[in-house]
Amino acid sequence: MASAPSISPNSSPKKPGSLWKSASIVGIATLLSRVLGLVRDILIANIFGAGSSADAFFIAFKLPNFLRRLFAEGAFSQAFVPVLAEYREKRTQEEVKDLVNKVATVLGAVTLIISLLSVLAAPVLVYVFAPGFTGSPEKFALTAELVRITFPYLFFISLVAFSGSILNTYGIFAPTALAPVVLNLCMIAATLFARDWFSPTILALGWSVFIAGLLQLLVQLPALHALKLSPRISFQRRHEGVSKVLRLMLPALVGVSVSQVNLLVDTILASFLVTGSVSWLYYSDRLLELPLGLFGIAIATVILPHLSRLAATNNVRQFSITLDWGIKCLLLVGVPAAASLMLITEPILISLFQYGAFDLEDVTQTSASLRAYSLGLVPIMIVKIFTPGFYARQDMKTPVRIAILVMSLNMVFNLILVWPLKHVGLALATSISGFLQVFLLYRALKKHGGYETVSKWPGFLIRIFIATTTMCGLLYAFNPSLNEWMAFDLTNRLWRLSVMLIGAVAVYPIVLFLAGMRLKDLKSPPAELTST
Repeated sequence: MASAPSISPNSSPKKPGSLWKSASIVGIATLLSRVLGLVRDILIANIFGAGSSADAFFIAFKLPNFLRRLFAEGAFSQAFVPVLAEYREKRTQEEVKDLVNKVATVLGAVTLIISLLSVLAAPVLVYVFAPGFTGSPEKFALTAELVRITFPYLFFISLVAFSGSILNTYGIFAPTALAPVVLNLCMIAATLFARDWFSPTILALGWSVFIAGLLQLLVQLPALHALKLSPRISFQRRHEGVSKVLRLMLPALVGVSVSQVNLLVDTILASFLVTGSVSWLYYSDRLLELPLGLFGIAIATVILPHLSRLAATNNVRQFSITLDWGIKCLLLVGVPAAASLMLITEPILISLFQYGAFDLEDVTQTSASLRAYSLGLVPIMIVKIFTPGFYARQDMKTPVRIAILVMSLNMVFNLILVWPLKHVGLALATSISGFLQVFLLYRALKKHGGYETVSKWPGFLIRIFIATTTMCGLLYAFNPSLNEWMAFDLTNRLWRLSVMLIGAVAVYPIVLFLAGMRLKDLKSPPAELTST
C-alpha cells in the first residue's frame, strides 16, 4: 500500500473544489465494496440459504456491528474529528500526538473490556437480542458460539474507525474507504475455501469476520506511520482533549443510537417469526443499500461543506438552493431505482441468489420485504440531505428529537404490522417511518428559517415521472414470466437481467432529455455558491 504523504498539523485545509475528488474516492471505494458485498451475499445465499445457520450468523454479526456503528463509527467519530481538527490547527505536533495516544488508549481499553465481557456473556446477549431463538436449543447454541467468535471484531473495527478519523482529518480517504473491501474479501474467501474446515460450516464466516477486523486495522497503519501519528498506549487520569471528546459524544450518541435501536428491534421481532425471517430481511436490506449507499452518502458528503459556509453567512436563499440541488440529485436516481426494485424484484433475486440452498420460497419472501423497503428508499435518501442542513447550522438537537419521535412511532408501526404481515410488516414500518421523518425534518427546516423551496419543482417532477414510467413500461414489456426466469440457467439469467438493466439505464436519461431536462445543470450546486 502506498505511503501517505507527511502532512504538517498546521497545514491549510483542502480547498472546496477538492471535495469532489474526495467524494469520488469515497464513491469508487464504496462501489467496489458494494459489488463485493453483493458477491458475498450471493455466495452466502447459495451455500447457506436462509435457514437456521444463516439466521444465527446474521444475528451474531449484527451485535458487534450495532455497537460499532453506535460508538466507533457513529458517535465517536462525530465527536473526535472536530477535536482533532482543532488540535491540528491550534496546537503543536506533540500535543496532537498526545491526544491521539490518550484517545486510542481509552477507546481501545473500553472496547476490549466490552468485547471480553460479551464473549463471556454470549448466551445472555442471544437471549436479549434474539429471544425467539430460545425455542430452538441448537439454533440458540450456534448463535452464542458465533457471538463469541465475532464480537472481538468490535475491538478491531473501533480502532479502524479511530485511525480512519485521523486519516480523513488529514485529507487521506483511500485507506478508510477501502476497509470494507477487506471484510468482504475475507468473507468471500471463507465461504469459498474455508467452510469445509469447520463444523458446522457457518463457523467459517464467523472466523472470517474476526480475521477481517485485524486486517482492516493493519492496512491503516502505514498511512498513520507516514503522518507520524501511530498511537501508543498512554494512561492519564484526566486529559483536556479526551474529556472534550466524551462531552461531545453524549448528544451524538443519542442521535446515532436511534436508527441502530430500530434495526435491533426489527431483529428481535423477526426472531419470533418463522425460520428464515431474519435472513429474508437481511438480503432485501442489502439490495436496498446499493443505491442508498452509493448515491445518498456521496451527495451528503459533498453538500455539507457548502451548507456550512452558507449557514455561517446567513445566506438563506443560497442555502435553500443547495438543499434543492441535493434533493433533485437524489430524486433523479432514487425514483427510478425504487421503481425498478419494485417492478423486477423476483428477476433480481432469482438471478443473483436463487441457487443451491436459496430456494423459491426464499425468493418469494425476500421479494415481499424488498418491495416494502423500496417504498421508503426515496425518503430515506432525502433524510441524508435534510439532516446535514441542521448540522451545518450547528443545530444538533432538532434532528435528534425528530429521530427519537420517529423511532418511537416505528416501534408502534412494527407492533401493528408484524402480526398480519410478518417480516414484511417490519420492512413496511421502516418505509412509513422514513416518510414521516422527511416530513418532520422539512417542517422543522422551514419553521426555523433554514429552508425555502426556491426551485421550480412541478416541471422537474413531471419529467422524472414521464421518464420513470417509460422505463418501467419497457422493463415490464421485456420481463419474462416467473416460470421462464426459473427455467433459465445462470448464464441466461445474468445476461437477460443485464440487458434489461442496461436498457433501462439508457432509456431513462434519453426520455429526460426529450422531456426538456438537461443533466448538466445538476452536475454541481449553482456556480454563485463558490463566491459566497
